[in-house]
Amino acid sequence: MKYHQIDRNLFIKNRKKFTAAMKPNSIAIFNSNDIYPVSADSTLPFAQHRDIFYLSGVDQEESILVLFPDAPYEHQKEMLFLRETNEHIAVWEGEKLTKERALEVSGIKTVYWLQDFKKVLYELMTYADTIYINTNEHYRASVETETREARFIKWWKETYPAHKVEKSNPILQRIRSVKESEELDLIQQACNITEKGFRRILSFVKPGVMEYEVEAEFAHEFLRNRSKGFAYTPIIASGNNANVLHYIENNQQCNDGDLLLLDVGAEYANYSSDMTRTIPVSGRFTKRQREVYDAVLRVKNKAAKMLVPGNFWKQYHVEVGKIMTSELLGLGLLDKADVQNENPEWPAYKKYFMHGTSHHMGLDTHDYGLLYEPMQANMVFTIEPGIYIPAEGFGIRIEDDVVIQANGEPFNLMRNIPIEADEIESLMHS
Repeated sequence: MKYHQIDRNLFIKNRKKFTAAMKPNSIAIFNSNDIYPVSADSTLPFAQHRDIFYLSGVDQEESILVLFPDAPYEHQKEMLFLRETNEHIAVWEGEKLTKERALEVSGIKTVYWLQDFKKVLYELMTYADTIYINTNEHYRASVETETREARFIKWWKETYPAHKVEKSNPILQRIRSVKESEELDLIQQACNITEKGFRRILSFVKPGVMEYEVEAEFAHEFLRNRSKGFAYTPIIASGNNANVLHYIENNQQCNDGDLLLLDVGAEYANYSSDMTRTIPVSGRFTKRQREVYDAVLRVKNKAAKMLVPGNFWKQYHVEVGKIMTSELLGLGLLDKADVQNENPEWPAYKKYFMHGTSHHMGLDTHDYGLLYEPMQANMVFTIEPGIYIPAEGFGIRIEDDVVIQANGEPFNLMRNIPIEADEIESLMHS
Protein backbone atom coordinates (compact mmCIF):
# COMPACT_ATOMS: atom_id res chain seq x y z
CA MET A 1 0.00 0.00 0.00
CA LYS A 2 1.12 3.56 -0.60
CA TYR A 3 0.06 4.72 2.87
CA HIS A 4 2.04 4.26 6.06
CA GLN A 5 0.97 1.27 8.15
CA ILE A 6 -1.87 2.09 10.53
CA ASP A 7 -1.47 1.22 14.21
CA ARG A 8 -3.30 -2.10 14.64
CA ASN A 9 -4.73 -0.90 17.95
CA LEU A 10 -7.30 1.04 15.93
CA PHE A 11 -8.67 -2.19 14.47
CA ILE A 12 -8.52 -3.96 17.83
CA LYS A 13 -10.66 -1.16 19.34
CA ASN A 14 -13.08 -1.29 16.42
CA ARG A 15 -13.59 -5.04 16.83
CA LYS A 16 -14.22 -4.63 20.55
CA LYS A 17 -16.94 -2.06 19.84
CA PHE A 18 -18.58 -4.32 17.30
CA THR A 19 -18.50 -7.53 19.37
CA ALA A 20 -19.82 -5.68 22.43
CA ALA A 21 -23.02 -5.05 20.47
CA MET A 22 -23.46 -8.65 19.27
CA LYS A 23 -26.06 -11.01 20.74
CA PRO A 24 -24.86 -13.95 22.86
CA ASN A 25 -23.43 -16.97 21.07
CA SER A 26 -23.33 -15.33 17.66
CA ILE A 27 -20.88 -15.15 14.75
CA ALA A 28 -20.26 -12.20 12.41
CA ILE A 29 -18.62 -12.69 9.00
CA PHE A 30 -17.19 -10.04 6.68
CA ASN A 31 -15.92 -10.48 3.13
CA SER A 32 -13.54 -8.49 0.95
CA ASN A 33 -14.80 -6.89 -2.23
CA ASP A 34 -14.39 -8.61 -5.56
CA ILE A 35 -11.98 -7.47 -8.22
CA TYR A 36 -14.42 -6.42 -10.94
CA PRO A 37 -13.78 -7.38 -14.59
CA VAL A 38 -13.87 -4.87 -17.44
CA SER A 39 -13.36 -7.08 -20.51
CA ALA A 40 -10.87 -9.69 -21.72
CA ASP A 41 -8.34 -9.90 -18.86
CA SER A 42 -8.80 -6.28 -17.73
CA THR A 43 -10.05 -5.43 -14.26
CA LEU A 44 -10.89 -2.34 -12.27
CA PRO A 45 -8.39 -1.41 -9.53
CA PHE A 46 -9.17 -3.26 -6.30
CA ALA A 47 -10.97 -1.26 -3.61
CA GLN A 48 -11.41 -2.95 -0.25
CA HIS A 49 -14.83 -3.31 1.38
CA ARG A 50 -14.78 -0.64 4.06
CA ASP A 51 -16.32 -2.84 6.77
CA ILE A 52 -13.66 -5.55 6.73
CA PHE A 53 -11.00 -2.85 6.55
CA TYR A 54 -12.53 -0.99 9.50
CA LEU A 55 -12.50 -4.14 11.62
CA SER A 56 -9.18 -5.67 10.55
CA GLY A 57 -6.98 -3.32 8.52
CA VAL A 58 -6.73 -6.03 5.85
CA ASP A 59 -6.54 -4.30 2.46
CA GLN A 60 -6.46 -7.34 0.19
CA GLU A 61 -8.86 -9.25 -2.05
CA GLU A 62 -10.26 -12.71 -1.18
CA SER A 63 -10.13 -12.15 2.57
CA ILE A 64 -12.69 -13.09 5.23
CA LEU A 65 -12.98 -11.91 8.84
CA VAL A 66 -14.86 -14.04 11.40
CA LEU A 67 -15.79 -12.72 14.86
CA PHE A 68 -17.16 -15.14 17.47
CA PRO A 69 -16.71 -13.53 20.92
CA ASP A 70 -18.46 -16.41 22.77
CA ALA A 71 -16.52 -19.18 21.02
CA PRO A 72 -15.62 -22.09 23.31
CA TYR A 73 -11.92 -21.79 22.47
CA GLU A 74 -9.80 -18.63 22.58
CA HIS A 75 -8.31 -19.10 19.11
CA GLN A 76 -11.82 -19.07 17.59
CA LYS A 77 -12.87 -15.64 18.87
CA GLU A 78 -11.20 -13.74 16.02
CA MET A 79 -10.09 -15.34 12.74
CA LEU A 80 -8.82 -14.20 9.39
CA PHE A 81 -8.96 -16.26 6.20
CA LEU A 82 -6.57 -15.12 3.48
CA ARG A 83 -5.64 -16.15 -0.02
CA GLU A 84 -2.55 -18.32 0.31
CA THR A 85 0.52 -16.64 -1.11
CA ASN A 86 3.33 -18.43 -2.95
CA GLU A 87 6.34 -17.69 -5.14
CA HIS A 88 4.28 -17.61 -8.34
CA ILE A 89 1.87 -15.02 -6.91
CA ALA A 90 4.79 -13.01 -5.55
CA VAL A 91 6.39 -12.84 -9.00
CA TRP A 92 3.24 -11.98 -10.94
CA GLU A 93 1.25 -9.89 -8.44
CA GLY A 94 3.67 -8.85 -5.73
CA GLU A 95 3.52 -9.16 -1.98
CA LYS A 96 0.43 -10.64 -0.32
CA LEU A 97 -0.20 -10.94 3.39
CA THR A 98 1.56 -13.78 5.14
CA LYS A 99 0.09 -15.06 8.40
CA GLU A 100 2.78 -13.20 10.32
CA ARG A 101 2.19 -9.97 8.43
CA ALA A 102 -1.58 -10.28 8.90
CA LEU A 103 -1.04 -10.36 12.68
CA GLU A 104 1.07 -7.20 12.46
CA VAL A 105 -1.60 -5.38 10.47
CA SER A 106 -4.72 -6.55 12.31
CA GLY A 107 -3.74 -7.81 15.75
CA ILE A 108 -5.54 -11.10 14.95
CA LYS A 109 -3.53 -14.19 15.95
CA THR A 110 -5.59 -16.90 14.24
CA VAL A 111 -4.99 -16.77 10.49
CA TYR A 112 -5.99 -19.53 8.07
CA TRP A 113 -5.69 -19.87 4.34
CA LEU A 114 -8.94 -19.39 2.46
CA GLN A 115 -9.24 -23.04 1.40
CA ASP A 116 -9.89 -23.96 5.05
CA PHE A 117 -12.81 -21.58 5.49
CA LYS A 118 -15.78 -23.91 4.94
CA LYS A 119 -14.29 -26.66 7.10
CA VAL A 120 -13.56 -24.29 9.99
CA LEU A 121 -16.92 -22.55 9.64
CA TYR A 122 -18.76 -25.87 9.90
CA GLU A 123 -17.28 -26.45 13.35
CA LEU A 124 -18.07 -22.91 14.46
CA MET A 125 -21.67 -23.17 13.32
CA THR A 126 -22.21 -26.22 15.54
CA TYR A 127 -21.43 -23.94 18.52
CA ALA A 128 -23.32 -20.82 17.43
CA ASP A 129 -27.02 -19.91 17.47
CA THR A 130 -26.94 -16.74 15.33
CA ILE A 131 -25.01 -15.31 12.41
CA TYR A 132 -24.59 -11.62 11.58
CA ILE A 133 -24.70 -11.05 7.84
CA ASN A 134 -23.32 -7.87 6.34
CA THR A 135 -25.90 -6.26 4.08
CA ASN A 136 -25.53 -2.76 2.60
CA GLU A 137 -28.25 -0.55 4.10
CA HIS A 138 -26.80 2.91 3.56
CA TYR A 139 -29.56 5.40 2.75
CA ARG A 140 -27.87 6.31 -0.57
CA ALA A 141 -27.00 2.75 -1.62
CA SER A 142 -28.15 1.49 -5.02
CA VAL A 143 -26.46 -1.84 -5.75
CA GLU A 144 -27.17 -3.73 -8.98
CA THR A 145 -24.03 -5.88 -9.09
CA GLU A 146 -23.96 -9.04 -6.99
CA THR A 147 -21.12 -8.61 -4.51
CA ARG A 148 -18.90 -11.21 -2.89
CA GLU A 149 -20.77 -10.50 0.34
CA ALA A 150 -24.14 -11.14 -1.36
CA ARG A 151 -22.93 -14.45 -2.81
CA PHE A 152 -21.72 -15.54 0.61
CA ILE A 153 -25.05 -14.67 2.23
CA LYS A 154 -26.91 -16.69 -0.40
CA TRP A 155 -24.61 -19.70 0.14
CA TRP A 156 -24.79 -19.44 3.92
CA LYS A 157 -28.61 -19.34 4.00
CA GLU A 158 -28.78 -22.49 1.88
CA THR A 159 -26.14 -24.31 3.94
CA TYR A 160 -27.23 -23.30 7.47
CA PRO A 161 -31.00 -22.62 7.33
CA ALA A 162 -31.66 -23.44 11.00
CA HIS A 163 -29.59 -20.57 12.47
CA LYS A 164 -30.99 -17.21 13.47
CA VAL A 165 -29.99 -14.19 11.40
CA GLU A 166 -29.02 -10.69 12.53
CA LYS A 167 -27.68 -7.72 10.57
CA SER A 168 -24.22 -6.22 11.05
CA ASN A 169 -25.11 -2.97 9.34
CA PRO A 170 -27.05 -1.26 12.16
CA ILE A 171 -24.10 -1.85 14.51
CA LEU A 172 -21.61 -0.57 11.92
CA GLN A 173 -23.77 2.48 11.10
CA ARG A 174 -23.59 3.47 14.74
CA ILE A 175 -19.96 2.73 15.61
CA ARG A 176 -18.39 3.79 12.30
CA SER A 177 -20.06 7.20 12.52
CA VAL A 178 -18.10 8.13 15.68
CA LYS A 179 -14.41 8.31 14.83
CA GLU A 180 -11.44 7.22 16.91
CA SER A 181 -8.53 9.68 17.20
CA GLU A 182 -6.47 7.56 14.79
CA GLU A 183 -9.22 7.86 12.19
CA LEU A 184 -9.40 11.62 12.61
CA ASP A 185 -5.66 11.77 11.97
CA LEU A 186 -6.07 9.78 8.75
CA ILE A 187 -8.93 11.99 7.54
CA GLN A 188 -6.82 15.03 8.41
CA GLN A 189 -4.01 13.61 6.28
CA ALA A 190 -6.43 13.18 3.37
CA CYS A 191 -7.54 16.80 3.83
CA ASN A 192 -3.91 17.97 3.95
CA ILE A 193 -3.23 16.25 0.62
CA THR A 194 -6.34 17.89 -0.83
CA GLU A 195 -5.01 21.26 0.35
CA LYS A 196 -1.76 20.67 -1.54
CA GLY A 197 -3.72 19.90 -4.69
CA PHE A 198 -5.86 23.02 -4.34
CA ARG A 199 -2.90 25.31 -3.76
CA ARG A 200 -1.23 23.78 -6.82
CA ILE A 201 -4.13 24.56 -9.14
CA LEU A 202 -4.56 28.16 -7.90
CA SER A 203 -1.42 29.09 -9.80
CA PHE A 204 -2.32 26.86 -12.74
CA VAL A 205 -5.88 27.94 -13.62
CA LYS A 206 -6.20 30.66 -16.25
CA PRO A 207 -8.45 31.37 -19.25
CA GLY A 208 -8.07 28.70 -21.92
CA VAL A 209 -7.11 25.82 -19.62
CA MET A 210 -9.19 22.65 -20.00
CA GLU A 211 -11.13 21.15 -17.11
CA TYR A 212 -9.32 17.83 -17.52
CA GLU A 213 -5.97 19.60 -17.22
CA VAL A 214 -7.05 20.90 -13.81
CA GLU A 215 -8.11 17.36 -12.88
CA ALA A 216 -4.64 16.13 -13.91
CA GLU A 217 -2.93 18.68 -11.67
CA PHE A 218 -4.92 17.44 -8.68
CA ALA A 219 -4.14 13.80 -9.54
CA HIS A 220 -0.41 14.58 -9.80
CA GLU A 221 -0.32 16.19 -6.36
CA PHE A 222 -2.42 13.48 -4.74
CA LEU A 223 -0.32 10.59 -6.05
CA ARG A 224 2.96 12.18 -5.05
CA ASN A 225 1.69 12.39 -1.45
CA ARG A 226 0.90 8.69 -0.90
CA SER A 227 -2.74 8.87 -1.96
CA LYS A 228 -4.23 6.36 -4.40
CA GLY A 229 -5.95 9.36 -5.98
CA PHE A 230 -9.44 10.81 -5.78
CA ALA A 231 -11.77 9.72 -2.98
CA TYR A 232 -14.63 10.04 -5.50
CA THR A 233 -15.03 11.01 -9.13
CA PRO A 234 -13.92 14.66 -9.28
CA ILE A 235 -16.16 17.48 -10.45
CA ILE A 236 -14.23 20.16 -12.39
CA ALA A 237 -17.08 22.36 -13.60
CA SER A 238 -16.58 25.69 -15.34
CA GLY A 239 -19.30 28.18 -16.17
CA ASN A 240 -22.77 26.69 -16.47
CA ASN A 241 -21.38 23.17 -15.94
CA ALA A 242 -21.40 24.00 -12.22
CA ASN A 243 -25.21 23.95 -12.34
CA VAL A 244 -25.09 20.20 -13.05
CA LEU A 245 -24.65 18.84 -9.54
CA HIS A 246 -22.82 15.67 -10.57
CA TYR A 247 -21.00 16.97 -13.63
CA ILE A 248 -18.02 14.64 -14.17
CA GLU A 249 -17.21 14.94 -17.90
CA ASN A 250 -14.51 17.54 -17.13
CA ASN A 251 -13.91 18.11 -20.86
CA GLN A 252 -14.68 21.80 -21.44
CA GLN A 253 -12.50 24.89 -21.70
CA CYS A 254 -12.37 27.33 -18.80
CA ASN A 255 -13.13 30.79 -20.19
CA ASP A 256 -12.36 34.31 -19.06
CA GLY A 257 -15.15 35.53 -16.78
CA ASP A 258 -16.24 32.01 -15.81
CA LEU A 259 -16.25 30.58 -12.33
CA LEU A 260 -14.73 27.13 -11.84
CA LEU A 261 -16.38 24.83 -9.29
CA LEU A 262 -14.00 22.20 -7.91
CA ASP A 263 -15.57 19.33 -5.93
CA VAL A 264 -12.49 17.23 -5.28
CA GLY A 265 -11.02 15.19 -2.44
CA ALA A 266 -8.00 12.97 -1.93
CA GLU A 267 -8.21 9.60 -0.24
CA TYR A 268 -5.56 8.42 2.20
CA ALA A 269 -5.42 4.89 3.62
CA ASN A 270 -9.01 4.36 2.37
CA TYR A 271 -10.23 7.42 4.29
CA SER A 272 -11.88 10.23 2.36
CA SER A 273 -11.76 13.98 2.19
CA ASP A 274 -14.47 16.01 0.45
CA MET A 275 -13.72 19.61 -0.55
CA THR A 276 -15.50 22.10 -2.76
CA ARG A 277 -14.12 25.48 -3.75
CA THR A 278 -15.30 27.87 -6.45
CA ILE A 279 -12.70 30.13 -8.02
CA PRO A 280 -12.66 32.75 -10.81
CA VAL A 281 -10.90 31.50 -13.95
CA SER A 282 -9.45 34.98 -14.56
CA GLY A 283 -8.33 35.33 -10.93
CA ARG A 284 -10.92 38.00 -10.07
CA PHE A 285 -14.58 37.66 -9.09
CA THR A 286 -17.06 40.01 -10.70
CA LYS A 287 -19.17 42.11 -8.33
CA ARG A 288 -22.15 39.78 -8.75
CA GLN A 289 -20.10 36.62 -8.42
CA ARG A 290 -18.55 37.99 -5.24
CA GLU A 291 -21.98 38.83 -3.78
CA VAL A 292 -23.19 35.29 -4.31
CA TYR A 293 -19.88 33.76 -3.14
CA ASP A 294 -19.97 35.68 0.13
CA ALA A 295 -23.61 34.68 0.66
CA VAL A 296 -22.76 30.98 0.28
CA LEU A 297 -19.82 31.37 2.65
CA ARG A 298 -22.03 33.02 5.27
CA VAL A 299 -24.48 30.11 5.05
CA LYS A 300 -21.61 27.65 5.50
CA ASN A 301 -20.24 29.48 8.53
CA LYS A 302 -23.65 29.74 10.18
CA ALA A 303 -24.45 26.10 9.44
CA ALA A 304 -21.19 25.04 11.13
CA LYS A 305 -22.34 26.55 14.43
CA MET A 306 -25.29 24.11 14.45
CA LEU A 307 -23.17 20.97 14.12
CA VAL A 308 -23.06 20.22 17.84
CA PRO A 309 -23.90 17.19 20.00
CA GLY A 310 -27.62 16.61 20.44
CA ASN A 311 -28.77 18.21 17.21
CA PHE A 312 -30.62 16.14 14.63
CA TRP A 313 -29.73 15.98 10.95
CA LYS A 314 -33.28 16.60 9.69
CA GLN A 315 -33.95 19.63 11.88
CA TYR A 316 -30.48 20.99 11.09
CA HIS A 317 -31.33 21.05 7.39
CA VAL A 318 -34.60 22.89 8.08
CA GLU A 319 -32.66 25.60 9.91
CA VAL A 320 -30.03 25.85 7.14
CA GLY A 321 -32.91 26.30 4.68
CA LYS A 322 -34.10 29.34 6.63
CA ILE A 323 -30.61 30.87 6.53
CA MET A 324 -30.37 30.23 2.79
CA THR A 325 -33.80 31.75 2.22
CA SER A 326 -32.64 34.97 3.89
CA GLU A 327 -29.54 35.13 1.70
CA LEU A 328 -31.51 34.48 -1.49
CA LEU A 329 -33.88 37.33 -0.58
CA GLY A 330 -30.88 39.59 -0.11
CA LEU A 331 -29.51 38.61 -3.52
CA GLY A 332 -32.82 39.33 -5.22
CA LEU A 333 -33.23 35.73 -6.34
CA LEU A 334 -36.36 35.31 -4.21
CA ASP A 335 -38.98 37.80 -3.10
CA LYS A 336 -41.35 37.73 -0.14
CA ALA A 337 -44.20 36.36 -2.27
CA ASP A 338 -42.05 33.37 -3.28
CA VAL A 339 -41.53 32.54 0.38
CA GLN A 340 -45.12 33.20 1.48
CA ASN A 341 -46.51 30.96 -1.27
CA GLU A 342 -43.90 28.21 -1.05
CA ASN A 343 -44.71 24.51 -0.92
CA PRO A 344 -43.59 23.23 2.51
CA GLU A 345 -42.51 19.97 0.83
CA TRP A 346 -40.25 21.90 -1.57
CA PRO A 347 -39.46 25.33 -0.08
CA ALA A 348 -38.72 28.30 -2.34
CA TYR A 349 -34.98 28.21 -1.63
CA LYS A 350 -34.77 24.77 -3.28
CA LYS A 351 -34.92 26.47 -6.70
CA TYR A 352 -31.35 27.63 -6.13
CA PHE A 353 -30.11 25.19 -3.44
CA MET A 354 -31.62 21.77 -4.13
CA HIS A 355 -29.28 19.39 -2.24
CA GLY A 356 -28.48 18.71 1.40
CA THR A 357 -25.96 20.71 3.39
CA SER A 358 -24.13 17.95 5.25
CA HIS A 359 -23.44 14.24 5.28
CA HIS A 360 -21.29 11.92 7.38
CA MET A 361 -17.78 11.35 6.05
CA GLY A 362 -15.00 8.89 6.82
CA LEU A 363 -14.03 5.63 5.14
CA ASP A 364 -16.77 6.39 2.63
CA THR A 365 -17.28 9.87 1.24
CA HIS A 366 -20.95 9.48 2.15
CA ASP A 367 -20.14 7.58 5.30
CA TYR A 368 -22.20 5.51 7.70
CA GLY A 369 -24.42 7.24 10.22
CA LEU A 370 -27.95 6.81 11.57
CA LEU A 371 -29.62 10.07 10.59
CA TYR A 372 -32.46 9.69 13.10
CA GLU A 373 -30.03 9.65 16.05
CA PRO A 374 -28.57 12.83 17.59
CA MET A 375 -25.17 14.12 16.53
CA GLN A 376 -22.24 13.12 18.75
CA ALA A 377 -18.73 14.34 19.39
CA ASN A 378 -16.16 12.92 16.94
CA MET A 379 -18.61 12.53 14.11
CA VAL A 380 -17.24 13.99 10.86
CA PHE A 381 -19.59 15.96 8.64
CA THR A 382 -19.25 17.93 5.45
CA ILE A 383 -20.78 21.41 5.19
CA GLU A 384 -21.56 22.23 1.55
CA PRO A 385 -24.15 24.89 0.77
CA GLY A 386 -24.45 26.17 -2.78
CA ILE A 387 -26.35 28.61 -4.95
CA TYR A 388 -26.90 27.63 -8.59
CA ILE A 389 -28.05 30.27 -11.11
CA PRO A 390 -28.23 28.88 -14.67
CA ALA A 391 -29.69 32.17 -15.93
CA GLU A 392 -26.52 33.96 -14.84
CA GLY A 393 -24.17 31.24 -16.10
CA PHE A 394 -22.59 30.12 -12.85
CA GLY A 395 -23.04 28.05 -9.71
CA ILE A 396 -21.16 28.35 -6.43
CA ARG A 397 -20.63 25.66 -3.81
CA ILE A 398 -18.24 25.78 -0.85
CA GLU A 399 -17.48 22.71 1.26
CA ASP A 400 -15.38 21.88 4.31
CA ASP A 401 -15.06 18.75 6.46
CA VAL A 402 -15.48 19.22 10.22
CA VAL A 403 -15.37 17.19 13.42
CA ILE A 404 -18.11 17.69 15.99
CA GLN A 405 -16.65 18.64 19.37
CA ALA A 406 -17.95 17.83 22.85
CA ASN A 407 -18.27 21.58 23.44
CA GLY A 408 -18.42 24.53 21.11
CA GLU A 409 -18.17 24.74 17.33
CA PRO A 410 -16.82 21.87 15.23
CA PHE A 411 -13.13 21.57 14.39
CA ASN A 412 -12.47 22.34 10.73
CA LEU A 413 -10.22 19.73 9.12
CA MET A 414 -9.90 22.07 6.11
CA ARG A 415 -9.07 25.18 8.13
CA ASN A 416 -5.83 25.67 6.15
CA ILE A 417 -7.42 25.45 2.70
CA PRO A 418 -7.99 28.96 1.27
CA ILE A 419 -11.68 29.88 1.30
CA GLU A 420 -12.07 33.67 1.60
CA ALA A 421 -12.51 35.35 -1.79
CA ASP A 422 -9.74 37.88 -1.14
CA GLU A 423 -7.24 35.13 -0.28
CA ILE A 424 -8.16 33.11 -3.37
CA GLU A 425 -7.72 36.16 -5.61
CA SER A 426 -4.41 37.01 -3.95
CA LEU A 427 -3.01 33.50 -4.40
CA MET A 428 -4.14 33.33 -8.01
CA HIS A 429 -2.21 36.53 -8.73
CA SER A 430 0.88 35.78 -6.61
